[in-house]
Amino acid sequence: MSHPTIEAEKTPAAAVPPATSKAKSNPRAKAAKRTKKAKRSTKPKPARKATSAASERSNKKAKVIALMQRSKGATLAEIMETTGWQAHTVRGFVSLLASKGGLKIESSKNNAGVRTYKTAK
Repeated sequence: MSHPTIEAEKTPAAAVPPATSKAKSNPRAKAAKRTKKAKRSTKPKPARKATSAASERSNKKAKVIALMQRSKGATLAEIMETTGWQAHTVRGFVSLLASKGGLKIESSKNNAGVRTYKTAK
């Protein structure tokens, strides 16, 4: 009995093709792999709700502007209560309204130290 490994050792080196570093492949197979696309689902996407985060922000923006357009303006506490935001968020939002929103906002403190924001006319 002979073992396959022993027979392979007896085979002359010239009979075994040399190993190449690049494997030969079918170029058509590569092109076919590149052009295959995933099948699209025919299932329709669910509809979005009418109230989204963007609409809530615009509503809050409108509320804050309406508060500041009053003759006496709006205090920081009033804006916080209306929007549910923290004080630093209100101050940042008012700053953005002034710089990017195109509004002129007057900020003042009364004797008690309460900050009031009001739109300039």
